[in-house]
Amino acid sequence: MTHAEAATRAAFLRTELHHHNRLYYVEARPVISDKDFDLLLRELQEIEQRFPDLLTPDSPTQRVGGAPLEGFTQIRHTVPMMSLDNTYSEEELTAFFARVQKGLARETIDCVIEPKVDGVAITIRYENGVLKHGATRGDGQTGDDVTNNLKTIKRLPLRLPETGPQTFEVRGEVFMPKAGFAKLNKEREEAGEPLFANPRNSTAGTLKLLDPKIVAKRPLDIVFYGLADAGGMDLQSQTDVHALLEAAGLRKADLIWRADSAEGLLAAIRELDEQRKSLPYETDGAVIKVNSFTDQRELGVTSKAPRWAIAYKYQPEQAETKLLAIDIQVGRTGALTPVARLEPVFISGSTVSNATLHNYEEIERKDIRVGDIVVIEKAGEIIPAVVSVKKERRNGGESAVIAPTHCPVCGTAVHRDEEQVVIRCPNPHCPEVVKRRIEHFVCRGAMDISGLGESVVAQLVDLKLVRDVADLYALNELLLARLERVGTKSIYNYLKAIESSKQQDPWRLVFGLGILHVGAGGARKLLEHFGGIDAIAKASVEELVQCPDIGEIVAVSIHAWFHDPVNLQLLDRLRSAGLNFTQKAVTAASEKLNGTTWVITGTLSEDRETIADLIRSHGGKVSGSVSGKTTYLLAGEEAGSKLDKAKKLGVKVLAEPEFRAMI
Repeated sequence: MTHAEAATRAAFLRTELHHHNRLYYVEARPVISDKDFDLLLRELQEIEQRFPDLLTPDSPTQRVGGAPLEGFTQIRHTVPMMSLDNTYSEEELTAFFARVQKGLARETIDCVIEPKVDGVAITIRYENGVLKHGATRGDGQTGDDVTNNLKTIKRLPLRLPETGPQTFEVRGEVFMPKAGFAKLNKEREEAGEPLFANPRNSTAGTLKLLDPKIVAKRPLDIVFYGLADAGGMDLQSQTDVHALLEAAGLRKADLIWRADSAEGLLAAIRELDEQRKSLPYETDGAVIKVNSFTDQRELGVTSKAPRWAIAYKYQPEQAETKLLAIDIQVGRTGALTPVARLEPVFISGSTVSNATLHNYEEIERKDIRVGDIVVIEKAGEIIPAVVSVKKERRNGGESAVIAPTHCPVCGTAVHRDEEQVVIRCPNPHCPEVVKRRIEHFVCRGAMDISGLGESVVAQLVDLKLVRDVADLYALNELLLARLERVGTKSIYNYLKAIESSKQQDPWRLVFGLGILHVGAGGARKLLEHFGGIDAIAKASVEELVQCPDIGEIVAVSIHAWFHDPVNLQLLDRLRSAGLNFTQKAVTAASEKLNGTTWVITGTLSEDRETIADLIRSHGGKVSGSVSGKTTYLLAGEEAGSKLDKAKKLGVKVLAEPEFRAMI
């Protein structure tokens, strides 16, 4: 490789790694495996070692990836949250131990081995026995303040026992237990909501939510593994940390080994691999740490990772099977998604007969053909995926996969987006598109029409009783009686739920309409900003981007939807059916709080939404975060980081009795 070739390759790798870092840490939707990421990172490290002048300050090899999320205040870590070097090889693990022996100039080194929980890294600070704040890793230097979300984790103590340590900062991993994850996905399926891919992604997505009430409904848990600040305590080892965690009532790893030789380390990781399937949480490896803090200090750290620790990653369980066919699923936006149909094979505790192929670009890249023997694995041990093809086992009978030119359901010519990745059926009347759109419209997160599950919606469409969501409001007892296995009581419940949905807040209707790129949060923002659906429909792209959290791509999508004649007719029918199109105005009680901006924190006599409505009714505005524009912070019991920030900014802090006196 010449210097010019190396420079080009290094630039490409930096861009790719930054992209995947953001997908993993910020958006919680990785598209490549940890192993593939590590291979890219290692290649960049080798180039930088060979050509030191190509090493840049922002290289992914020099720091942890991930930027703080917008919408949260940030906390600067007192001690950086570093990542660990990874290995997938027992030989490299042995080499790690040899480096430690050389660095400490002795043969026997006491090490601790713990499971590597597949969750989200968190740092939590306790002061005087009370939980002060908690933050995500972020970029390693600064993380998102997710204190209120963490407080919803029942296992996490808000106050420590008086007999234990009182002031320290502890590091841990937030996760979603296997059983809780399965239950959550079952509930989402019954509600017609999209399923989460795996426990780690659902955990990361939950911690990003701005509403702790929603977070409290998710089965999050936490386990701790280390300290950032010992608070003046004289701790000498990782074993001492385990004792401190127990004294503080904080959960530590369920399985812990000690070893002082390379042979002992290998025996421990093999034993952990056998036992980890019995753990209540997902694990993807083992973490090996030198036990003594004195030894850790002597070994030191690199710019990115400690030299005294390493993560050993287990290879995902794989299996070989035959690809029998490729089916096409049609989504509510018309997206055509290829699905591999497989000879059933047992892997990671369950029998797999199908796997996602994501898109046709991936099929072409991997050269996947019907009839191939393929290697599958469960990404995160949850989602089956085709990872490779055994091309050497082809017999000539395999057939190439051709991207569809027409929708397999309605026959309409397909449309490719600009990136040539997603193929869509543009026909809004395609039966499968209609089914998926109605399922979305009636789901709990949108119009919440209970009882209209997948099977009922399928019958409604197949019998041509419903062509779009507006037709739901024309259903009656006579029409519903045509459905199979539906009794009088069910028909009554369906009609009652449909009638009740007319009073739902209009943001639910906007979300339920399935406008491309508009989620529940965006729909709320639109109604708060414009006040009604008709005002949104009349807004220009320039006016739409003035709405908080609505960027140009989303604005263009919204504008296009509301200027489609078919959609305008749909809106007219929904309006005629009596659905709510206007955001309910808060009844003005007085103008005593005009011109003031409030932030609410802590526990008050009523829930926050009730208090917020009360503030608005007296002319005030309510914000979710403290800034220089905040007039008052209304602080209840257990007020957290918002109280600290308000004091720093000189924002006036009021207790509830003072607030009540003002109004």
